[in-house]
Amino acid sequence: MSLTRRQVTSAAVAAVPLAGRPREETRKETRTLHIAGDSTAARKYADAAPETGWGTALPFFLHKELEVANHAVNGRSSKSFVDEGRLDAVLAGIRPGDFLVVQFGHNDEKATDPTRYTEPWTSYQRYLRLYIDGARSRGARPVLATSVERRRFDADGTARPTHGEYPAAMRALAEQERVALLDIQALSLALWQRLGAEETKTYFNWTATEQDNTHFNPPGAIAVARLVARELLRTRVLARSGVRRLEEDVPASWITWPPAPAI
Repeated sequence: MSLTRRQVTSAAVAAVPLAGRPREETRKETRTLHIAGDSTAARKYADAAPETGWGTALPFFLHKELEVANHAVNGRSSKSFVDEGRLDAVLAGIRPGDFLVVQFGHNDEKATDPTRYTEPWTSYQRYLRLYIDGARSRGARPVLATSVERRRFDADGTARPTHGEYPAAMRALAEQERVALLDIQALSLALWQRLGAEETKTYFNWTATEQDNTHFNPPGAIAVARLVARELLRTRVLARSGVRRLEEDVPASWITWPPAPAI
């Protein structure tokens, strides 16, 4: 059967791909959740085991297509993280659609160390704004997280807050800037109260040689990461499809410690 000139022309046009049309096989670009924070969130290496930061456990509760980039570093405050150029390095890798979760406070409280100390209602908020503005300027979404609580109980067995005015200052800033707030301080304090003074020892880095009431072991890091994931869902930072295992057991054996990098 012969083809008319119109049929030949139509077939040729249909065979030419339209400019700008994405290829069907192109994979959807993944988003990244970046963490800026201190030792309670940071990745730990084999020489620090069993100490574990909650940022290590967070991927267990997020959809596998959402990558986690944990930039948290031991001993940093909102100020020293910026002053050392670490925020600039994080922002250099952030893409539109990413998230920047910011948790500082433990080391901002160190009033005798001018390289780290910030005052809750002035310099602390001023430094946190650098994270907020930096993420927004790159099309990413900033998220503030109040500092996870230490393990401290009074004589009556009541879990006591340890972060002074810093959580309140962060909450106020989040409201002013209309930034999602993960209230990990309040939630962790309630969790420690529910567990009690003795059982919480199994969540913190208590070993035969150390009684650490600030840093976590694998069960503690998993418990705090679960709080973070639940808050990401509650605040609608992530949709229900973006989180997983919120009510499931996550084995402590999933936590691993890579060799420390060569210096």
